[in-house]
Amino acid sequence: MSILTVISLLIGLVLLVVGAEVLVRGASNLAAIVGLSPLIIGLTVVSYGTSAPELAVSVQSQFLQEVDIALGNVIGSNVFNVLMILGLSAVVIPLTVAQQLVRLDVPIMIGVSGLMLLFAMDGTIGHSDGVILLLGSVVYTGFLVYQGRKDSQALAMNGELPPGSALVKRTPAQILISVGLVLLGLVLLVVGAQFLVDGAVEVAQAMGVSELIIGLTIVAAGTSMPELATSVVASYRGEQDIAVGNVVGSNIFNILTVMGATATVGSVPVSAAALHFDLPVMVAVAIACFPIFWTGNRISRWEGLLFVGYYLAYSAYLILDAVGHDQIGLFSNVMLLFVIPLTVVTLITLVLQRPQRPRRVDLTSPPCGEPGSAASLDRSGAGGPPHTPPQDPSDSAE
Repeated sequence: MSILTVISLLIGLVLLVVGAEVLVRGASNLAAIVGLSPLIIGLTVVSYGTSAPELAVSVQSQFLQEVDIALGNVIGSNVFNVLMILGLSAVVIPLTVAQQLVRLDVPIMIGVSGLMLLFAMDGTIGHSDGVILLLGSVVYTGFLVYQGRKDSQALAMNGELPPGSALVKRTPAQILISVGLVLLGLVLLVVGAQFLVDGAVEVAQAMGVSELIIGLTIVAAGTSMPELATSVVASYRGEQDIAVGNVVGSNIFNILTVMGATATVGSVPVSAAALHFDLPVMVAVAIACFPIFWTGNRISRWEGLLFVGYYLAYSAYLILDAVGHDQIGLFSNVMLLFVIPLTVVTLITLVLQRPQRPRRVDLTSPPCGEPGSAASLDRSGAGGPPHTPPQDPSDSAE
């Protein structure tokens, strides 16, 4: 492996990260103009923008007939996003999970992950599969934008968000700058993808490992750097909706748009290793989000550490398997017979111990004025006469 190969990889990674950052800045400004909430911006603009490297690399790999890199990039990025990015973000600051994610977006992420596995069962993700995935991306994105606009209009009607405030604060020149940033980001992404794919192919040939392994590890981690930086910084700054929404949205985007576009350009063969191990791992990681998100609507530090530990174990397995290490059997048995069952038991226990939500008080019964009615409840919710604050002695003196 020559020094030029390393330089090509580094240039590609830098251009992808810079391009994604520029793209996200411009697109976020445009999204704020139309009045989208931080969660919707995180699920759409930020997650799609930070996943643009995956799209550029996978489509470029398809054109260069390096389809294993394209497939490994999507699978590896989704595993990296949840286990490493969410894990590190939660270690920085425990993350609060919005109800929309638990009720809508995480189930969608699980569903599209299972759909990709289903499409791959015949050994190929074909053209028609890609078209279906792309149509799903259009429907999902359209729904999010519609829902985001609807929520913003409701806030505006309640006086919590002045209508059109985001647009008033931006001049036509600022809007043009935002559009320019989007276009510049796209150019940097395309150029960076070319450098990264070329370097990744040379690394695979020099190390004697499959392009699928390189796609699952080096390329996947490299193209996920924008998501990592975005979510960790957002977590540190308290923008938890963006931190979590970015990861969930990116995973949905990777399957529906990145794999959809790649398979639409040309069929993607799925190797036996990917079908029997890597794709099921991707689905299992998506499913693991649900109980952790659902228990208390937060991701604690120890859960974040658990995610990071699982990613390190997954990477170790890939490396041991690639080099044919003689301890791969022992490693697999420890994971399958001890670590994974212990984690499953822990998650089930957390779900069973999830605190019940307090029941809503029926404010329509009993009739107003009777003990226990809404009119006779003080601020603490206790029955009895309305609470009267003690009178200041100086008031009576007057």
